[in-house]
Amino acid sequence: MEFVIVWTMVELLFALILIVALGFVSAVFFEAYRRKNNHAHVEAPAIFEDPKSLKQVRCPSIFDPAEKYISLIVPAFNEELRLPGALEETMNYLQQRASKDKSFSYEVVIVDDGSVDETKRVAFEFVKKYSVDNVRVILLGKNHGKGEAIRKGMLHSRGELLLMLDADGATKVNDAEKLENQIHAAAKEEFKFGDSPASNSSFRISDIPIAAFGSRAHLEEKALATRKWHRNFLMKGFHLVVLLAAGPGIRDTQCGFKMFTRAAARKLFTNIRLNRWCFDVELVYLCKWFRIRMIEISVNWSEIPGSKVNPLSIPNMVWELVLMSVGYRTGMWQIRS
Repeated sequence: MEFVIVWTMVELLFALILIVALGFVSAVFFEAYRRKNNHAHVEAPAIFEDPKSLKQVRCPSIFDPAEKYISLIVPAFNEELRLPGALEETMNYLQQRASKDKSFSYEVVIVDDGSVDETKRVAFEFVKKYSVDNVRVILLGKNHGKGEAIRKGMLHSRGELLLMLDADGATKVNDAEKLENQIHAAAKEEFKFGDSPASNSSFRISDIPIAAFGSRAHLEEKALATRKWHRNFLMKGFHLVVLLAAGPGIRDTQCGFKMFTRAAARKLFTNIRLNRWCFDVELVYLCKWFRIRMIEISVNWSEIPGSKVNPLSIPNMVWELVLMSVGYRTGMWQIRS
């Protein structure tokens, strides 16, 4: 009798596990299918408003010719406290470069990802201070995720080079020159441009697809020594999942400091589907698909209090990586050139 009861319980447990597994697989395929045509999954148009005249400024497209040398895209969600310091440092750096090099032009695009604090007010104060030509704000209305905020900013920027950076200023903005120099060197090497004026006259960095990834991998050994064991375990586990999903090539996919040429950004951000933490991994996957050259460059980085990443973010990251793997490997997620 006891054996029958135990066997019945085992059967019920097995059936429950099977139901949960089937439910999870069904949910993955349903969500992957739902996102297959997500290239416009945020319907709200990007509107640039001049706070002085209250007039709307023409919204550029990534398909338009570049009008600036560099665009800096800053996603912001409830960043009223950390954003002012980071933006002030960024603007000082950009103005100093512009004063030394009259050909240097720039813009900062702040994407407010549905903040409920005073982020919008802080952002528009910088527009008033530095003009709508140099600082622009996109309001997403509600929270969609960091990936979607960056995607929106990229698709409506004017630069030959496009740099994404976090609102907390964890990476110093002057490290942009490291990525910038490597992109220029890689472009000249790849296309065998010389240094003569004749050969450089037709050189447009915006037309050459290259991606430069800022990296904190050189800090990993120190981090492993100072972090608690469970955080190291989660980090190693996440790296393994990333390796399985996107393959090798970039050691630190999650650093929020990345630069793209306009040609690379056009291909990548018109195809990206993940809208939260794991969009970085999808960028690596798409770079490999398009055979866009990737460069990983060490950058200075410091921990800033107030991080939005927490242990509860891990399940969402794994979920997005599973979606990505299923979406691309089954052919549900079509990539357009």
